[in-house]
Amino acid sequence: MKRSITITTLLVFVLCVGACKTSEENKINGKNNNNNDVSRPAAFANDDEMLDYIQKVSLNYMWDGAESTSGLAPERIHLDGIYPNNDKDVVTTGGSGFGIAGLLVGIDRGFIDRTQGVARLHKIVNYLSHADRFHGMWPHWINGPTGKVKPFGQKDNGGDLVESSFLMVSLLCVRQYFKDGNTEEQQLVGKINELWHSMEFDWYRRNGSDVLYWHWSPDYGWEMNFPLEGYNECLIAYILAASSPTHSIPSACYHKGWARNGGIKSTAAPYGYPLELRHNGAETTGGPLFWAHYSWIGLDPRNLTDRYANYWNVVRNHALSDYAYCVANPKGFNGYGKDCWGLTASYSINGYAAHAPNNDLGVITPTAALSSFPYTPRESMNALKGFYAKGSWIWGKYGFYDAFSEAKQWTVPRYLAIDQCTIAPMIENYRSGLLWKLFMSCPEIQHGLAALDIKTTAMP
Repeated sequence: MKRSITITTLLVFVLCVGACKTSEENKINGKNNNNNDVSRPAAFANDDEMLDYIQKVSLNYMWDGAESTSGLAPERIHLDGIYPNNDKDVVTTGGSGFGIAGLLVGIDRGFIDRTQGVARLHKIVNYLSHADRFHGMWPHWINGPTGKVKPFGQKDNGGDLVESSFLMVSLLCVRQYFKDGNTEEQQLVGKINELWHSMEFDWYRRNGSDVLYWHWSPDYGWEMNFPLEGYNECLIAYILAASSPTHSIPSACYHKGWARNGGIKSTAAPYGYPLELRHNGAETTGGPLFWAHYSWIGLDPRNLTDRYANYWNVVRNHALSDYAYCVANPKGFNGYGKDCWGLTASYSINGYAAHAPNNDLGVITPTAALSSFPYTPRESMNALKGFYAKGSWIWGKYGFYDAFSEAKQWTVPRYLAIDQCTIAPMIENYRSGLLWKLFMSCPEIQHGLAALDIKTTAMP
């Protein structure tokens, strides 16, 4: 759910502006927030204890906060109870994918009982098996109680390739985690394989073209007309499409479509950090930081290279350049610094915005720094401690609120799944590499990477 400001690859999200908009009457002065009755520890024995706590609280969005019928992640949770578009029961496909990864983290760390976790995952997979799909792809939004598509926009009422890819990455991680488990766990594995094999990636080539398309609708066909060209958050769709055992795509789609016949390469180096790849609509400064998170929940960048880039450099330098920008603070916003940084798409002072160095509105989104832990552990830990020290005005039941601005003394007691649900998985990839190890252990993924000539040399 991203809104296009100057970032051209986010045009698809323009249609949700009305649904995301925060009206004047719903804004609050964060320091007078009366919606927070959550107690929390005043201090921690060490950093590991703090990370445990932050992971528990953040993944609880998908555990305690799940939509009751589906077990999936609500598109948004508003602690103030105000839902201007009556969308409390809408679940999000991509955000649920990130949330499933968080559940797996919770099970592995013992935050969630394994038996209870497996039961929840069965509920989710059973629901997904019967929810609306379009050539194997789920829509961006689903009405939780019914399983029917909730249009993301008039013409966006069909399959969403990218959001479905975010979902399947985590399901494949679940499959790998339980593949040698008991009978109930083996049944879960079988259900996931059925969903995986039914995803028609080749259909989304739009009549056999050498590029993947984001959307298809049974009513509007290809009218959304959004080819996936890099670089943005969509890389994972090509990885899965090349890896599919039933509906794979040829490598030409990746090289001609995604990589634009080499046009994806970049020489930009904001604050001395080479981006290596051309960030769509933000070529010189780098895009919003979710581009360094969404495709990388399972895909391990540490050992990934192809003819276009070293992907560890791509994600790490993106995060470091965002950090450097916030520390430099060229617009002079109050609060920015070494312990308060991170620009990405989120709620904003006037609605919703894709925050980035070229669209800096004085709004910090905690997930930007926290989900960058694998790339910037020192800088992210400083940000975590800095956010935590600000106190309850930016904190609620599921951790840090979606966004805040010290310059405007603004926040809202609200959360978005696509922001909150990446925190626990990406912190875990920093701590143990769990999800990276699981996803990269899929034999299909290794086959797909090889088919695209993407090398995965093991880290020392």
